[in-house]
Amino acid sequence: MGTWRLKISLFLNYFVFAVLLNSVGTVIFQVQRNYGVSESAASILEPCKDLSIAVFSFIVASCLTRLGYKRAMLLALGCVALVCLLMPGMPGFGMTKLLFVAIGANFAFIKISVYSTIGLIASDAKEHASLMSFVESFFMVGIFAGYFIFGAFTSDSAASSTAWLNVYYVLAALAVAAFLLLLTAPLDESEVRTTKSEEWIQNFGVIVRMVFTGLVGVFIASVFFYVLIEQSIMSWLPTYNSTVLHLPARLSIEMASILAASTALGRFIAGFILRRVGWFPFIMMCLVGAAILVLIALPLARAGSAVQVTGWLNAPLAAFVFPMIGLFIAPIYPVINSAALSALPVNKHGMMAGLSVIFSALGGTTGSLITGRVFQSYGGQTAFYLSLAPIGALFICLAVFNHLRRQVGSEAVVLI
Repeated sequence: MGTWRLKISLFLNYFVFAVLLNSVGTVIFQVQRNYGVSESAASILEPCKDLSIAVFSFIVASCLTRLGYKRAMLLALGCVALVCLLMPGMPGFGMTKLLFVAIGANFAFIKISVYSTIGLIASDAKEHASLMSFVESFFMVGIFAGYFIFGAFTSDSAASSTAWLNVYYVLAALAVAAFLLLLTAPLDESEVRTTKSEEWIQNFGVIVRMVFTGLVGVFIASVFFYVLIEQSIMSWLPTYNSTVLHLPARLSIEMASILAASTALGRFIAGFILRRVGWFPFIMMCLVGAAILVLIALPLARAGSAVQVTGWLNAPLAAFVFPMIGLFIAPIYPVINSAALSALPVNKHGMMAGLSVIFSALGGTTGSLITGRVFQSYGGQTAFYLSLAPIGALFICLAVFNHLRRQVGSEAVVLI
């Protein structure tokens, strides 16, 4: 069947949630400015998002084949549109926390449904990997655009203004547009749909057993450490730009977009490179490159700037160099997810995607909480130097993952 409209719908769904989910760094920065919230208190926004993702992912992964992929995505888009419309009329840190709980819960529906839908429309493993990389690249495009969408509603002078909340009217409109496009997109789910009400309990048991399978355990550890690295940097980069590099508020948000742009570019380039070289040596070289960049870029911030920064043209070199870490870490996430999913029958994709989402969320919230506390106690330089620890841990996990994968043989992920 023709899938172009459905693919565009999946990309737009991911775009909307990319803007919302990864606005957490910008919103952490804004609530400190507007509501007088401390760094450690503001860091709770990441757990509000990620823990709700983790909790709901278990539920979604268990019962998604009964609910249906399309119905789940429509439900998620409708819910976030409603919450976004409520945000400007109810300003406050409490409502902000509720927003991210709602975003996280509904993203569980979106991500697991998108990953599972890819399995239905991809004809083989190569197309699966290609579409997965493209979807994840589009996610980074959404993150990139989000910095400018939020930046357009940010004032450098009015620190106590709540005018920035008007951005949520725009985001609500995007969610409604995504809802309408998906509503008209055809999706045949007959291969995976079930009407058995007791099946979700059986699926829950399968998911728990999968966690304790050797190869799966290493896979979810790899996902955990990858997202810990990505989110600890992404969530705190606007604050780092403001407090360490002394950029104006709007520029602090906009220049954080370099990380999203470099990550999107890294995944796009990796899609071509991985056609010619093996994924394992390529990713290991990327991790070494990421560690080297941290050691090169962070000392540049100590040099400071001799002039007052007013825009992109006179911003310090450190503001451009450190976010380029996205080029190196970008290929890891879609590659390991595709390797795991494409080796499974399509009716198991929801469960494996659920595990990926759960441990991604736990990695994100762990990274943000640790970074927020170190940021407050020891400063932004020390907080970002700590990214070397999970980079090393991920290096080890991927080495073990590749070893176990080779032992298993061509059936890369024998799970259940």
